[in-house]
Amino acid sequence: MKKNLGIYVHIPFCRSKCQYCDFYSLAGAEALMPEYQKALLQHIGEVAPFAAGYTVDTVYFGGGTPSLYGEKNLTKLLSMIQKRFNLDVRAEITLEANPDSADKKELKSLARAGFNRISLGMQSADDDKLKTLGRPHTFGDVRRAVADARDAGFKNLSLDLIYGLPSQTAESWRESLGAALSLRPEHLSCYGLKIEEHTPFFAKQNELDFPDDDLQADMYLSAVETLGKQGFRQYEISNFALPDRESRHNLKYWTGGEYVGLGAAAHSDFGGSRYSYFADLKGYIKGVLDGDAIVAESETLTPRERDGEYIMLRLRTSEGISEKEYFGSFRLDFAPLEELMKSYRDRGWADTDGRRWFFTPRGFLISNRLIGELLDAQSEAKLKTQLPILRHEYGKR
Repeated sequence: MKKNLGIYVHIPFCRSKCQYCDFYSLAGAEALMPEYQKALLQHIGEVAPFAAGYTVDTVYFGGGTPSLYGEKNLTKLLSMIQKRFNLDVRAEITLEANPDSADKKELKSLARAGFNRISLGMQSADDDKLKTLGRPHTFGDVRRAVADARDAGFKNLSLDLIYGLPSQTAESWRESLGAALSLRPEHLSCYGLKIEEHTPFFAKQNELDFPDDDLQADMYLSAVETLGKQGFRQYEISNFALPDRESRHNLKYWTGGEYVGLGAAAHSDFGGSRYSYFADLKGYIKGVLDGDAIVAESETLTPRERDGEYIMLRLRTSEGISEKEYFGSFRLDFAPLEELMKSYRDRGWADTDGRRWFFTPRGFLISNRLIGELLDAQSEAKLKTQLPILRHEYGKR
């Protein structure tokens, strides 16, 4: 049986830290790039033998700001992956980039090296909003970066957008969405702004005029409608793509595929184990180069122990869940889940094609609540299945 694997490489360096960002990234740490590169190259060599039976069909360089890391470092990392892993000739190889650090000459070199997908952090077409976010670019930089990426040969381009920004109106959101569409991307990610602890926005959230939940919901639904009319299919809560342009790497996260993470704070789900590395740049470098511990968390799960994940992750996608998959994988009764999904359908939150159940855009808006209810129903069903066994064991005593 063919086994596919994704590889994620975390590049935690940034020119500046955005006001809303809670990802592991560091500004002003460029002096550590050479040692980090050594650690990554060594780590690739150490992990590769464990993936001997796999074909790598996606590689994703995320951050941070990978485009700040430099074309030479990036191409060396990709070359090492190409040498040490069985890389599919049709692999999707993605680079995250900020418009201000997407250099035309370097993009051409990266495309020649094998990078074939680029994801640009546009976020907004409003320069004032970009300043509020702490972004180091303008919309003019976005236009230039898109043109340079196309000129370099990238035929698969994604743009990130954020709605729910301070003082943002429904009209200004539509304008940003329209500006993004005018650049003719193959993929769009539209994220609602979340105020995370330990970010500058969290500290001054009472000082800023954030759109309320109803306005954010309207922004989201307008994006779904607008993008649908332009031929973009919503294949995940926040992600939209033209036909066959879905992010194959990110789909691994939502459909239970295996992936290996490399770099500080990177996560993996590989060989039945799920683990992550410390969010500590210097600690990661020292750990790899000196052979010290770098794993922060680790757990081993059997396939049947992933029943809750199946619900949580699959219902993030437009494909949703099915009785055949559910019973085949976990030997659990699908009826309690289907009963709930039918009640959601009556409220306009879910639908079915006769084989699979999935959330509608309005269901996606409250998916956390709905998934919580489904997980409760799953737990009750599992308990009922176990009760006869427990009674039997109790009767033996």
